[in-house]
Amino acid sequence: MIISASYKTDIPAFYGPWFMRRLRAGYCKMVNPYGRQVYTVPLTPDAVDGFVFWTKNIGPFLKYLPEVQHLGYPFLVQHTITGYPRELESRVLEASQTVASLRGVAEAYGPSVAIWRYDPIMITSLTPPDWHRRNFATLARSLWGVTDEVVVSFAQIYKKTRRNLEQSARASGFSWSEHEAMQPEARRALIVDLAGIAAEYGMQLTICSQKSLHIPGVTQEARCVDAARLERVSGKTLLSKIKLKGNREECGCFASRDIGEYDTCPHGCVYCYAVLHRDLALSRYKAHDPDGEFLFPPPASTETPVPLIPLKQIGR
Repeated sequence: MIISASYKTDIPAFYGPWFMRRLRAGYCKMVNPYGRQVYTVPLTPDAVDGFVFWTKNIGPFLKYLPEVQHLGYPFLVQHTITGYPRELESRVLEASQTVASLRGVAEAYGPSVAIWRYDPIMITSLTPPDWHRRNFATLARSLWGVTDEVVVSFAQIYKKTRRNLEQSARASGFSWSEHEAMQPEARRALIVDLAGIAAEYGMQLTICSQKSLHIPGVTQEARCVDAARLERVSGKTLLSKIKLKGNREECGCFASRDIGEYDTCPHGCVYCYAVLHRDLALSRYKAHDPDGEFLFPPPASTETPVPLIPLKQIGR
């Protein structure tokens, strides 16, 4: 089983102490975001084939990675670095600092462990297509030799995303456009240019969950949860037992179990699909218990345990 930690929130940036306590305990609990069932997820080396850490700031987690490796867990780091203006990412660390941290990952564990995400591509009056071309080139140059892959996609605008964007646009005085408002030819032209820049700096540009943007010979389909890459990193045989099973339509990922919780990331990105309200995420972050079994627990009245593997089988 591959553990995703987490596309619902930024565990490395904000919840590292909780993650390490759960890793040492051998399990954690998580809540199904739809049915609200509670699951016990084993985190022992015999149960976990590898971790995929999703983050915008691996810095606070760097001190824990040696222990993760020592305990026998292979891992990948999916690291988002966009360098967007504060109007779009109010609490995200400056790109120069996160680039340095990701370079540290590559130097310590190899460039195959580090994957850069320039995701999502937001088209706004602050970040028009030509801005992305310039910004992407600057970031790619700074990440030369750090990674061999950059993952991109255009922002998916959900109802909650639209509301947050509209509120921020009114408050900060910018305008924005859903990616559907760009003509398909313009989107593909931008992708071609970004792919060319990526290749110049030794990276393959991959497309996350948007197959219409895939250009044969130029881009590849992203597998953000990538059993093949984990197999190369770890030397373990994974592809024969872990199947392709995306988390949404057009997703190219391998099967995984995510242990995060929505509405808990305080980065303040106005385009985020995982946060209903930024104030809610910040309040949940402040209420987080690093000693708890859950990253953020459900109301006691709704807890119906559904263990994936009985705790007696994982030494608890």
